[in-house]
Amino acid sequence: MSVIGEDGHERTCRDLRQRTLQISILNLMDEDSPIDEISRIEAQLDELAEVSERCRKIIVVSKAAIAGGAALLLVTMLGLFGSNQVTAIGAIAVVIGGIVSLGSNVSTLRETMAAMTAAEMLRSDLIGRIDLRLVGDGTMKRL
Repeated sequence: MSVIGEDGHERTCRDLRQRTLQISILNLMDEDSPIDEISRIEAQLDELAEVSERCRKIIVVSKAAIAGGAALLLVTMLGLFGSNQVTAIGAIAVVIGGIVSLGSNVSTLRETMAAMTAAEMLRSDLIGRIDLRLVGDGTMKRL
């Protein structure tokens, strides 16, 4: 994964966490109705779910790159592929790149999950503040 992609990915997670804090501040000011706030939080949770899914996919690819690079390095060192220094250096680069990508995306996934937890708690709090009413006579009917 390129550095530009990772920076954009990190920036997205940071922006979403900042939005969670902004929603908390707006909630304290009571400018919008709780239903509007809940809708915004739901949209934010959807975005965070997409970010976490993307992180999980990149983590799997990073682990595969580490395993593939290590296997290629081992094969090159045993001489089964020929004694090619360029192949060995390429395998080492793939392993290092996989490790960097793995570490970056694991930390981003943790931050995203923390932001999701905070947004879910805020959503639960807002739902608790809504004055819900029963529709109909209040009895449950069996089908």
